[in-house]
Amino acid sequence: MRVSTLFLFCLIGGILSCNQDKIYINDTIDLQLEAAMAKAATNGDPSFFKLPETGDYAALPQAPNNPITSAKVELGKLLFFETGIANNPAYPNAKGTYSCATCHVPSAGFRPGSAQGVADGGLGFGHNGEARTKQSIYEEWELDVQGVRPLSVLNVAYVENTTWNGRFGSQGVNIGTEERWELDEKLAINKEGFAALESQNIEGLETHRMDITEEVLDDFGYRRYFDAAFSGWPENTKYSKKAAAFAISAYLRTLITNKAPFQEYLKGNRQVLSEQEKKGAVLFFGKARCYNCHKNKNLGANEFYALGVKDLHEVATSFNTSPEDPRNLGRGEYSGEQEDMFKFKIPQLYNLGDAPFYFHGSSKTNLHDVVEYFNDGIPENPNVPEEYLARQFRPLYMTDQEVNDLTLFLEQSLRDPDLDRYVPVSLPSGNCFPNNDNTSRVELGCN
Repeated sequence: MRVSTLFLFCLIGGILSCNQDKIYINDTIDLQLEAAMAKAATNGDPSFFKLPETGDYAALPQAPNNPITSAKVELGKLLFFETGIANNPAYPNAKGTYSCATCHVPSAGFRPGSAQGVADGGLGFGHNGEARTKQSIYEEWELDVQGVRPLSVLNVAYVENTTWNGRFGSQGVNIGTEERWELDEKLAINKEGFAALESQNIEGLETHRMDITEEVLDDFGYRRYFDAAFSGWPENTKYSKKAAAFAISAYLRTLITNKAPFQEYLKGNRQVLSEQEKKGAVLFFGKARCYNCHKNKNLGANEFYALGVKDLHEVATSFNTSPEDPRNLGRGEYSGEQEDMFKFKIPQLYNLGDAPFYFHGSSKTNLHDVVEYFNDGIPENPNVPEEYLARQFRPLYMTDQEVNDLTLFLEQSLRDPDLDRYVPVSLPSGNCFPNNDNTSRVELGCN
Protein backbone atom coordinates (compact mmCIF):
# COMPACT_ATOMS: atom_id res chain seq x y z
CA MET A 1 0.00 0.00 0.00
CA ARG A 2 2.80 2.35 0.91
CA VAL A 3 4.58 1.65 -2.43
CA SER A 4 1.39 2.19 -4.41
CA THR A 5 0.67 5.40 -2.56
CA LEU A 6 4.21 6.60 -3.12
CA PHE A 7 3.99 5.68 -6.80
CA LEU A 8 0.68 7.49 -7.17
CA PHE A 9 2.11 10.55 -5.42
CA CYS A 10 5.13 10.56 -7.71
CA LEU A 11 2.95 10.04 -10.76
CA ILE A 12 0.65 12.93 -9.82
CA GLY A 13 3.65 15.05 -8.94
CA GLY A 14 5.22 14.29 -12.30
CA ILE A 15 2.04 15.21 -14.17
CA LEU A 16 1.70 18.43 -12.21
CA SER A 17 5.31 19.20 -12.89
CA CYS A 18 4.80 18.64 -16.63
CA ASN A 19 1.66 20.79 -16.61
CA GLN A 20 3.51 23.49 -14.72
CA ASP A 21 6.29 23.37 -17.30
CA LYS A 22 3.72 23.64 -20.09
CA ILE A 23 1.99 26.57 -18.41
CA TYR A 24 5.35 28.21 -17.81
CA ILE A 25 6.33 27.83 -21.46
CA ASN A 26 2.99 29.22 -22.67
CA ASP A 27 3.14 32.06 -20.18
CA THR A 28 6.64 32.91 -21.39
CA ILE A 29 5.68 33.16 -25.06
CA ASP A 30 2.56 35.15 -24.15
CA LEU A 31 4.64 37.57 -22.11
CA GLN A 32 7.11 37.89 -24.98
CA LEU A 33 4.29 38.60 -27.41
CA GLU A 34 2.63 41.11 -25.10
CA ALA A 35 5.93 42.96 -24.64
CA ALA A 36 6.60 42.95 -28.40
CA MET A 37 3.12 44.30 -29.20
CA ALA A 38 3.41 46.98 -26.52
CA LYS A 39 6.69 48.13 -28.03
CA ALA A 40 5.18 48.23 -31.52
CA ALA A 41 1.89 49.90 -30.56
CA THR A 42 1.67 53.65 -31.07
CA ASN A 43 0.29 54.11 -27.56
CA GLY A 44 2.38 51.41 -25.90
CA ASP A 45 -0.67 49.22 -25.28
CA PRO A 46 -1.20 45.87 -27.10
CA SER A 47 -4.94 46.58 -27.21
CA PHE A 48 -4.11 49.27 -29.79
CA PHE A 49 -4.32 46.49 -32.42
CA LYS A 50 -7.82 45.42 -31.35
CA LEU A 51 -10.48 46.12 -33.99
CA PRO A 52 -14.05 47.27 -33.18
CA GLU A 53 -16.89 44.80 -32.91
CA THR A 54 -19.22 44.32 -35.87
CA GLY A 55 -21.95 46.94 -35.81
CA ASP A 56 -20.09 49.32 -33.49
CA TYR A 57 -20.18 52.18 -35.97
CA ALA A 58 -19.20 54.80 -33.41
CA ALA A 59 -15.81 53.11 -32.97
CA LEU A 60 -15.02 53.26 -36.70
CA PRO A 61 -13.16 56.08 -38.46
CA GLN A 62 -15.61 57.80 -40.79
CA ALA A 63 -15.99 60.88 -42.93
CA PRO A 64 -17.55 63.89 -41.18
CA ASN A 65 -19.79 64.53 -44.19
CA ASN A 66 -20.81 60.88 -44.48
CA PRO A 67 -21.59 59.47 -41.04
CA ILE A 68 -22.25 55.73 -40.98
CA THR A 69 -25.88 54.73 -40.54
CA SER A 70 -27.59 51.36 -40.75
CA ALA A 71 -29.64 52.52 -43.75
CA LYS A 72 -26.52 53.58 -45.67
CA VAL A 73 -24.74 50.35 -44.84
CA GLU A 74 -27.72 48.28 -45.98
CA LEU A 75 -27.90 50.15 -49.29
CA GLY A 76 -24.14 50.09 -49.78
CA LYS A 77 -24.01 46.37 -49.11
CA LEU A 78 -26.57 45.72 -51.84
CA LEU A 79 -25.03 48.12 -54.36
CA PHE A 80 -21.55 46.67 -53.87
CA PHE A 81 -22.80 43.29 -55.14
CA GLU A 82 -25.47 44.58 -57.53
CA THR A 83 -24.70 43.61 -61.12
CA GLY A 84 -27.75 45.60 -62.21
CA ILE A 85 -25.87 48.92 -61.88
CA ALA A 86 -23.38 47.88 -64.60
CA ASN A 87 -25.28 49.97 -67.14
CA ASN A 88 -22.60 51.48 -69.38
CA PRO A 89 -20.45 48.60 -70.66
CA ALA A 90 -18.44 48.81 -73.84
CA TYR A 91 -20.76 46.23 -75.45
CA PRO A 92 -24.51 45.82 -74.79
CA ASN A 93 -24.25 42.10 -74.03
CA ALA A 94 -22.16 42.91 -70.96
CA LYS A 95 -24.84 45.08 -69.36
CA GLY A 96 -25.68 43.89 -65.87
CA THR A 97 -22.93 41.26 -65.77
CA TYR A 98 -20.44 42.56 -63.20
CA SER A 99 -20.33 44.38 -59.86
CA CYS A 100 -17.86 45.96 -57.44
CA ALA A 101 -17.52 42.50 -55.90
CA THR A 102 -16.33 41.10 -59.24
CA CYS A 103 -12.87 42.44 -58.37
CA HIS A 104 -13.32 42.33 -54.59
CA VAL A 105 -14.51 38.77 -54.01
CA PRO A 106 -15.38 38.09 -50.33
CA SER A 107 -14.07 34.51 -50.39
CA ALA A 108 -10.80 35.84 -51.83
CA GLY A 109 -10.37 38.29 -48.96
CA PHE A 110 -12.29 40.97 -50.89
CA ARG A 111 -9.61 40.92 -53.61
CA PRO A 112 -9.68 39.31 -57.07
CA GLY A 113 -9.41 35.55 -57.05
CA SER A 114 -7.15 35.90 -60.09
CA ALA A 115 -3.97 37.89 -60.64
CA GLN A 116 -5.83 40.85 -62.14
CA GLY A 117 -9.35 42.14 -61.66
CA VAL A 118 -11.53 42.15 -64.81
CA ALA A 119 -14.88 43.97 -64.58
CA ASP A 120 -16.53 45.04 -67.86
CA GLY A 121 -15.41 42.64 -70.57
CA GLY A 122 -14.80 39.79 -68.16
CA LEU A 123 -16.26 36.32 -68.28
CA GLY A 124 -16.55 33.52 -65.72
CA PHE A 125 -15.88 33.05 -62.03
CA GLY A 126 -14.67 29.54 -61.17
CA HIS A 127 -14.75 28.70 -57.45
CA ASN A 128 -13.06 31.77 -56.00
CA GLY A 129 -12.97 34.23 -58.88
CA GLU A 130 -9.82 32.58 -60.24
CA ALA A 131 -11.38 31.74 -63.63
CA ARG A 132 -12.26 35.32 -64.62
CA THR A 133 -10.97 36.06 -68.11
CA LYS A 134 -11.61 38.20 -71.21
CA GLN A 135 -14.69 38.01 -73.39
CA SER A 136 -13.68 37.23 -76.97
CA ILE A 137 -15.49 40.26 -78.46
CA TYR A 138 -13.44 42.69 -76.36
CA GLU A 139 -10.10 44.07 -77.42
CA GLU A 140 -7.66 44.39 -74.53
CA TRP A 141 -7.85 48.18 -74.55
CA GLU A 142 -11.65 47.97 -74.19
CA LEU A 143 -11.52 45.98 -70.95
CA ASP A 144 -12.17 47.56 -67.59
CA VAL A 145 -8.92 46.44 -65.98
CA GLN A 146 -6.20 48.08 -63.93
CA GLY A 147 -2.44 47.91 -64.35
CA VAL A 148 -2.03 46.86 -60.72
CA ARG A 149 -3.74 44.23 -58.61
CA PRO A 150 -6.77 45.63 -56.73
CA LEU A 151 -6.23 46.04 -53.01
CA SER A 152 -8.44 44.37 -50.43
CA VAL A 153 -11.21 46.56 -49.02
CA LEU A 154 -11.07 44.83 -45.63
CA ASN A 155 -10.36 47.25 -42.78
CA VAL A 156 -10.33 50.09 -45.32
CA ALA A 157 -11.86 52.38 -42.68
CA TYR A 158 -8.29 52.88 -41.47
CA VAL A 159 -6.94 53.92 -44.89
CA GLU A 160 -6.47 57.66 -45.29
CA ASN A 161 -5.53 57.79 -48.99
CA THR A 162 -6.72 54.97 -51.23
CA THR A 163 -5.19 52.95 -54.11
CA TRP A 164 -1.60 51.72 -54.38
CA ASN A 165 -0.38 55.26 -55.08
CA GLY A 166 -2.69 57.06 -52.64
CA ARG A 167 -4.23 59.23 -55.35
CA PHE A 168 -7.65 59.70 -53.74
CA GLY A 169 -8.54 61.91 -50.80
CA SER A 170 -7.87 65.56 -50.12
CA GLN A 171 -6.24 64.92 -46.75
CA GLY A 172 -3.33 62.85 -45.46
CA VAL A 173 -0.34 62.63 -47.77
CA ASN A 174 -2.18 64.55 -50.49
CA ILE A 175 -2.15 67.81 -48.57
CA GLY A 176 0.11 70.13 -50.55
CA THR A 177 -0.35 68.23 -53.83
CA GLU A 178 -3.43 70.11 -54.98
CA GLU A 179 -1.82 71.08 -58.29
CA ARG A 180 -1.93 67.41 -59.32
CA TRP A 181 -5.72 67.49 -59.25
CA GLU A 182 -5.69 70.00 -62.09
CA LEU A 183 -3.60 67.72 -64.32
CA ASP A 184 -5.80 64.61 -64.18
CA GLU A 185 -9.57 64.89 -64.61
CA LYS A 186 -10.05 61.70 -62.59
CA LEU A 187 -8.50 63.48 -59.62
CA ALA A 188 -10.76 66.52 -59.85
CA ILE A 189 -13.01 64.81 -57.31
CA ASN A 190 -10.36 65.54 -54.66
CA LYS A 191 -11.27 69.22 -54.94
CA GLU A 192 -14.62 68.44 -53.31
CA GLY A 193 -12.91 67.80 -49.98
CA PHE A 194 -14.38 64.33 -49.49
CA ALA A 195 -12.55 61.55 -47.70
CA ALA A 196 -10.60 59.11 -49.86
CA LEU A 197 -13.23 56.37 -49.97
CA GLU A 198 -16.02 58.70 -51.05
CA SER A 199 -13.77 60.31 -53.67
CA GLN A 200 -12.60 57.00 -55.10
CA ASN A 201 -16.08 55.50 -55.20
CA ILE A 202 -17.63 58.52 -56.94
CA GLU A 203 -14.93 58.37 -59.60
CA GLY A 204 -14.98 54.57 -59.57
CA LEU A 205 -18.65 54.28 -60.50
CA GLU A 206 -17.83 56.32 -63.61
CA THR A 207 -14.62 54.45 -64.41
CA HIS A 208 -16.26 51.06 -63.99
CA ARG A 209 -19.15 52.06 -66.23
CA MET A 210 -21.87 51.93 -63.60
CA ASP A 211 -24.94 54.13 -63.16
CA ILE A 212 -28.05 54.58 -61.02
CA THR A 213 -30.88 54.55 -63.56
CA GLU A 214 -34.66 54.58 -63.32
CA GLU A 215 -34.54 50.83 -63.94
CA VAL A 216 -32.31 50.40 -60.88
CA LEU A 217 -34.54 52.61 -58.75
CA ASP A 218 -37.96 51.35 -59.80
CA ASP A 219 -37.74 48.01 -61.60
CA PHE A 220 -35.12 46.68 -59.18
CA GLY A 221 -36.69 48.37 -56.16
CA TYR A 222 -33.81 50.52 -54.92
CA ARG A 223 -35.68 53.82 -54.60
CA ARG A 224 -36.90 53.02 -51.09
CA TYR A 225 -33.35 52.18 -50.00
CA PHE A 226 -32.07 55.55 -51.26
CA ASP A 227 -35.01 57.29 -49.57
CA ALA A 228 -34.16 55.66 -46.24
CA ALA A 229 -30.41 56.29 -46.47
CA PHE A 230 -30.54 59.89 -47.75
CA SER A 231 -33.89 61.22 -46.56
CA GLY A 232 -32.49 64.72 -46.05
CA TRP A 233 -30.88 65.00 -49.47
CA PRO A 234 -32.54 66.99 -52.30
CA GLU A 235 -34.18 65.00 -55.06
CA ASN A 236 -31.54 65.86 -57.66
CA THR A 237 -28.74 64.23 -55.62
CA LYS A 238 -30.59 61.59 -53.58
CA TYR A 239 -30.54 59.07 -56.44
CA SER A 240 -27.14 59.96 -57.86
CA LYS A 241 -23.75 58.31 -58.20
CA LYS A 242 -22.63 60.50 -55.30
CA ALA A 243 -25.29 59.04 -53.02
CA ALA A 244 -24.48 55.52 -54.22
CA ALA A 245 -20.78 56.14 -53.58
CA PHE A 246 -21.49 57.46 -50.08
CA ALA A 247 -23.55 54.35 -49.29
CA ILE A 248 -20.88 52.00 -50.64
CA SER A 249 -18.23 53.87 -48.64
CA ALA A 250 -20.27 53.53 -45.45
CA TYR A 251 -20.61 49.79 -46.06
CA LEU A 252 -16.91 49.36 -46.80
CA ARG A 253 -15.99 50.98 -43.50
CA THR A 254 -17.84 48.20 -41.69
CA LEU A 255 -15.75 45.39 -43.24
CA ILE A 256 -13.76 44.66 -40.10
CA THR A 257 -11.88 41.38 -39.55
CA ASN A 258 -12.66 41.19 -35.84
CA LYS A 259 -13.19 37.41 -35.87
CA ALA A 260 -9.60 36.59 -36.84
CA PRO A 261 -7.83 34.40 -34.22
CA PHE A 262 -5.34 37.19 -33.50
CA GLN A 263 -8.26 39.46 -32.66
CA GLU A 264 -9.67 36.81 -30.33
CA TYR A 265 -6.24 36.62 -28.72
CA LEU A 266 -6.27 40.37 -28.16
CA LYS A 267 -9.65 39.98 -26.45
CA GLY A 268 -8.08 37.62 -23.92
CA ASN A 269 -8.38 34.12 -25.41
CA ARG A 270 -4.78 32.96 -24.97
CA GLN A 271 -5.54 29.43 -26.25
CA VAL A 272 -6.84 30.50 -29.67
CA LEU A 273 -3.30 30.73 -31.10
CA SER A 274 -0.96 27.75 -31.25
CA GLU A 275 2.57 27.92 -29.89
CA GLN A 276 3.88 28.23 -33.46
CA GLU A 277 1.47 31.06 -34.29
CA LYS A 278 2.56 32.93 -31.18
CA LYS A 279 6.19 32.52 -32.19
CA GLY A 280 5.27 33.90 -35.59
CA ALA A 281 3.55 36.86 -33.94
CA VAL A 282 6.64 37.54 -31.79
CA LEU A 283 8.67 37.57 -35.00
CA PHE A 284 6.17 39.92 -36.66
CA PHE A 285 6.43 42.42 -33.83
CA GLY A 286 10.12 41.78 -33.27
CA LYS A 287 12.98 40.26 -35.25
CA ALA A 288 11.22 40.33 -38.63
CA ARG A 289 10.45 44.03 -38.17
CA CYS A 290 7.10 43.75 -39.98
CA TYR A 291 5.63 46.22 -37.49
CA ASN A 292 7.97 48.97 -38.68
CA CYS A 293 5.74 49.35 -41.73
CA HIS A 294 2.55 47.46 -40.83
CA LYS A 295 1.97 49.56 -37.74
CA ASN A 296 -1.60 50.84 -37.88
CA LYS A 297 -4.61 49.17 -36.29
CA ASN A 298 -5.33 47.30 -39.53
CA LEU A 299 -1.65 46.25 -39.80
CA GLY A 300 -1.18 48.60 -42.73
CA ALA A 301 -0.01 52.21 -43.04
CA ASN A 302 -0.55 55.34 -45.10
CA GLU A 303 3.06 55.22 -46.29
CA PHE A 304 4.76 54.17 -49.53
CA TYR A 305 7.89 52.10 -50.10
CA ALA A 306 9.81 50.61 -53.02
CA LEU A 307 10.44 46.89 -52.62
CA GLY A 308 11.68 46.09 -56.10
CA VAL A 309 8.95 43.56 -56.93
CA LYS A 310 7.85 42.77 -60.48
CA ASP A 311 4.99 44.59 -62.21
CA LEU A 312 1.70 43.13 -63.38
CA HIS A 313 2.65 43.08 -67.07
CA GLU A 314 5.15 40.34 -66.23
CA VAL A 315 2.33 38.05 -65.12
CA ALA A 316 1.16 35.89 -68.03
CA THR A 317 -2.57 36.30 -67.28
CA SER A 318 -2.65 40.12 -67.23
CA PHE A 319 -4.42 42.32 -69.80
CA ASN A 320 -3.86 45.84 -71.16
CA THR A 321 -0.68 46.62 -69.25
CA SER A 322 2.96 46.87 -70.30
CA PRO A 323 6.41 48.05 -69.19
CA GLU A 324 5.24 51.59 -70.10
CA ASP A 325 2.17 51.45 -67.84
CA PRO A 326 2.41 54.56 -65.61
CA ARG A 327 1.01 52.59 -62.68
CA ASN A 328 4.36 50.80 -62.51
CA LEU A 329 5.71 54.03 -61.01
CA GLY A 330 3.57 53.76 -57.89
CA ARG A 331 3.31 56.96 -55.87
CA GLY A 332 5.57 58.58 -58.43
CA GLU A 333 2.80 58.38 -61.04
CA TYR A 334 0.66 60.59 -58.81
CA SER A 335 3.21 63.03 -57.43
CA GLY A 336 5.64 63.21 -60.35
CA GLU A 337 8.44 63.43 -57.79
CA GLN A 338 11.58 61.34 -58.34
CA GLU A 339 11.71 60.48 -54.66
CA ASP A 340 8.30 58.76 -54.98
CA MET A 341 9.12 56.57 -57.98
CA PHE A 342 8.35 52.83 -57.62
CA LYS A 343 6.89 53.32 -54.13
CA PHE A 344 3.62 51.56 -53.31
CA LYS A 345 1.21 51.78 -50.40
CA ILE A 346 1.65 49.49 -47.40
CA PRO A 347 -1.49 47.27 -47.47
CA GLN A 348 -3.41 45.79 -44.55
CA LEU A 349 -2.61 42.14 -43.85
CA TYR A 350 -5.80 40.35 -42.84
CA ASN A 351 -7.08 37.39 -44.91
CA LEU A 352 -4.06 37.45 -47.19
CA GLY A 353 -4.19 33.69 -47.63
CA ASP A 354 -7.64 33.73 -49.24
CA ALA A 355 -6.24 34.43 -52.72
CA PRO A 356 -2.81 33.34 -53.99
CA PHE A 357 -1.48 36.62 -55.42
CA TYR A 358 0.63 39.24 -53.65
CA PHE A 359 2.16 42.69 -54.18
CA HIS A 360 0.92 45.25 -56.70
CA GLY A 361 2.01 43.08 -59.60
CA SER A 362 0.82 39.68 -58.29
CA SER A 363 4.43 38.54 -58.55
CA LYS A 364 4.21 36.05 -55.67
CA THR A 365 1.65 33.27 -55.45
CA ASN A 366 1.98 32.09 -51.85
CA LEU A 367 2.65 33.69 -48.50
CA HIS A 368 5.72 31.59 -47.79
CA ASP A 369 7.40 33.09 -50.85
CA VAL A 370 6.41 36.58 -49.70
CA VAL A 371 8.06 36.01 -46.32
CA GLU A 372 11.11 34.52 -48.04
CA TYR A 373 11.33 37.59 -50.28
CA PHE A 374 11.49 39.90 -47.27
CA ASN A 375 13.86 37.55 -45.46
CA ASP A 376 16.30 37.49 -48.39
CA GLY A 377 16.04 41.24 -49.01
CA ILE A 378 17.00 40.88 -52.69
CA PRO A 379 14.94 42.87 -55.25
CA GLU A 380 13.56 41.01 -58.28
CA ASN A 381 12.77 43.93 -60.61
CA PRO A 382 15.85 45.27 -62.45
CA ASN A 383 13.84 48.33 -63.53
CA VAL A 384 13.82 49.66 -59.97
CA PRO A 385 17.13 51.43 -59.27
CA GLU A 386 18.77 50.39 -56.03
CA GLU A 387 18.77 53.93 -54.67
CA TYR A 388 14.95 53.92 -54.69
CA LEU A 389 14.62 50.81 -52.54
CA ALA A 390 13.33 51.21 -48.99
CA ARG A 391 16.10 51.21 -46.41
CA GLN A 392 13.94 48.79 -44.40
CA PHE A 393 14.23 46.25 -47.22
CA ARG A 394 17.28 44.27 -46.18
CA PRO A 395 17.98 40.67 -45.11
CA LEU A 396 16.25 39.55 -41.91
CA TYR A 397 18.35 36.42 -41.27
CA MET A 398 15.42 34.32 -40.11
CA THR A 399 15.86 30.56 -39.95
CA ASP A 400 13.69 28.23 -42.05
CA GLN A 401 11.61 27.48 -38.96
CA GLU A 402 11.16 31.17 -38.23
CA VAL A 403 10.02 31.76 -41.81
CA ASN A 404 7.45 28.99 -41.35
CA ASP A 405 6.29 30.42 -38.01
CA LEU A 406 5.81 33.91 -39.42
CA THR A 407 4.03 32.52 -42.49
CA LEU A 408 1.61 30.61 -40.27
CA PHE A 409 0.83 33.73 -38.24
CA LEU A 410 0.06 35.71 -41.41
CA GLU A 411 -1.94 32.93 -43.04
CA GLN A 412 -3.91 31.56 -40.11
CA SER A 413 -3.87 33.98 -37.17
CA LEU A 414 -4.88 36.96 -39.30
CA ARG A 415 -7.67 35.16 -41.15
CA ASP A 416 -11.25 36.07 -40.32
CA PRO A 417 -13.20 32.88 -41.17
CA ASP A 418 -16.62 34.50 -41.42
CA LEU A 419 -16.57 37.16 -44.13
CA ASP A 420 -19.92 35.83 -45.37
CA ARG A 421 -21.55 37.98 -42.69
CA TYR A 422 -20.81 40.95 -44.95
CA VAL A 423 -22.50 39.40 -48.01
CA PRO A 424 -26.21 39.80 -48.83
CA VAL A 425 -28.35 36.68 -49.15
CA SER A 426 -29.95 38.05 -52.32
CA LEU A 427 -30.36 41.28 -54.27
CA PRO A 428 -33.54 43.28 -54.93
CA SER A 429 -32.94 42.77 -58.66
CA GLY A 430 -32.75 39.00 -58.24
CA ASN A 431 -29.53 39.03 -60.25
CA CYS A 432 -26.70 36.57 -59.77
CA PHE A 433 -23.70 38.04 -57.96
CA PRO A 434 -20.86 38.92 -57.88
CA ASN A 435 -21.05 38.21 -61.64
CA ASN A 436 -24.06 37.75 -63.86
CA ASP A 437 -22.66 36.66 -67.23
CA ASN A 438 -23.86 33.26 -68.45
CA THR A 439 -20.63 31.45 -67.66
CA SER A 440 -20.50 32.88 -64.15
CA ARG A 441 -24.15 32.05 -63.55
CA VAL A 442 -23.44 28.39 -64.25
CA GLU A 443 -20.29 28.35 -62.13
CA LEU A 444 -22.01 30.18 -59.27
CA GLY A 445 -25.04 27.92 -59.39
CA CYS A 446 -27.48 30.70 -60.27
CA ASN A 447 -29.17 28.98 -63.22
